[in-house]
Amino acid sequence: MFKLCINPKSHKGHINPELQGHFAEHLGRGIYEGLYVKEDSGIENINGMRKDVVDALKELKVPVLRWPGGCFADEYHWKDGIGPKESRKKMINTHWGGVVEDNSFGTHEFMELCDQVSCKKYVNGNLGSGTVQEMSEWVEYMTFEGVSPMADLREKNGHKNPWKVDYFGVGNENWGCGGNMPPEFYGNLYRRYQTYIRDYKQGEHINKIACGANVDDYNWTEGVMKTCFDSPAWLHGFMDGISLHYYTHPGGWENKGSATDFTEEEWYRTLGKTLFMETLISKHQAIMDKYDKEHKVGIIVDEWGTWYDCEPGTNPGFLYQQNTIRDALVAGINLNIFNKHCDRVKMANIAQMINVLQAVILTDGEKMIKTPTYHVFNMYKYHQDAELLESFIETKEIGVTEEYQVPNLTESVSLGTDGKIHATVTNLSCTEDYEVKVMVADSEVKEIAGQIVGGEMHLHNTFEEPENVVVKEFKDYNNLGNGEILIKIPASSVIHLAMTL
Repeated sequence: MFKLCINPKSHKGHINPELQGHFAEHLGRGIYEGLYVKEDSGIENINGMRKDVVDALKELKVPVLRWPGGCFADEYHWKDGIGPKESRKKMINTHWGGVVEDNSFGTHEFMELCDQVSCKKYVNGNLGSGTVQEMSEWVEYMTFEGVSPMADLREKNGHKNPWKVDYFGVGNENWGCGGNMPPEFYGNLYRRYQTYIRDYKQGEHINKIACGANVDDYNWTEGVMKTCFDSPAWLHGFMDGISLHYYTHPGGWENKGSATDFTEEEWYRTLGKTLFMETLISKHQAIMDKYDKEHKVGIIVDEWGTWYDCEPGTNPGFLYQQNTIRDALVAGINLNIFNKHCDRVKMANIAQMINVLQAVILTDGEKMIKTPTYHVFNMYKYHQDAELLESFIETKEIGVTEEYQVPNLTESVSLGTDGKIHATVTNLSCTEDYEVKVMVADSEVKEIAGQIVGGEMHLHNTFEEPENVVVKEFKDYNNLGNGEILIKIPASSVIHLAMTL
């Protein structure tokens, strides 16, 4: 038996809703066919936004959406995506599939989507191939209220009132597809470009996100932070966050492995690589602490998730993959890690929202299915805007090889806005169930409700069988009194307990 100890009186930090954020790039069928369809497509939509998808995203309480990329962001010129759709410029999407991008989904459509989903807006600007003027004018176009060339242009295009932009990324992956820059060079460009991301409306601050590291490139973090903070005149608002990108792929970049056909060894290798997120956050944070001791700059993990070989028979540039119980565990592990580091991690955006990589939703024509990852997010939404509680879980190392041994359990616990204690626990074993005694210090648990996502490790939803994996009621618990609850968590599962004291 293992113990999960919870101290309800010890608050360790605030869990931003944005830790459960999402990312949608102009990539494959992520936006076109996934989020956005032609109004006369025969698929039910509101102003082009798929109603079934929007309703499903609203159920998740999606807090923030990042757009338009990704690598696409640093070749995207925003003026190509405004005005009458029939006259918008067409281009070849050189990064993703070599298909024609007709720019029918642009700034106005993104804002419409976010308003329908009721989420915050995270716009990623073009630093790699764009100019300071272009980025400055985009911010003016979106947020300025009054008389100005860009505000006048926005009104001409059908939207008189400005929008609120919550986050603005100054470039993307500028160490690679965004320009192959060294960190000091990017740091100086960041200082210049961010100057023109102005807060036009009093009381509305646009959070500025710098391009951070690729995985464990600690030299990048050091170089950018040193370059940007080497100034006695630094003020809050110069940089609000710095990104981090890390994908879980079991076989490496050359052979990422199948999304649905994998062995137990690959199961543990995948989960072991997912747990590397903990190391990455801790080490990048240690560098940031040298320059930002007050933690004003958040870590923004704006690309994370599994990346396998694409599904057979699909365009390899579209990055379409299935989603199994293994992905549910990856989601639960990462979300628990983000919660535990909420003092520094202020946003995380899964890659990607629809039909791309570790998607929460897959579509095929008018059909739509929710993936196991979707159902994990649906359980974890009770952590949004909650207070992280001090907690600890006993574990043992498991696995089939010495190289990829993983703890059998992970967890995070919060005090939700509903006044209940919410504990989320993952069982990383694909074969063993575990008994866990939950111990809530100096408390009496009056009511308990449980949810579970789990099953055989290859289990996944298909368009023919869309409910192989769903959120089910979790009943395998016994309230022992005196703040103690005995639970049995099945193999390869993620559970959520809501406890009323």
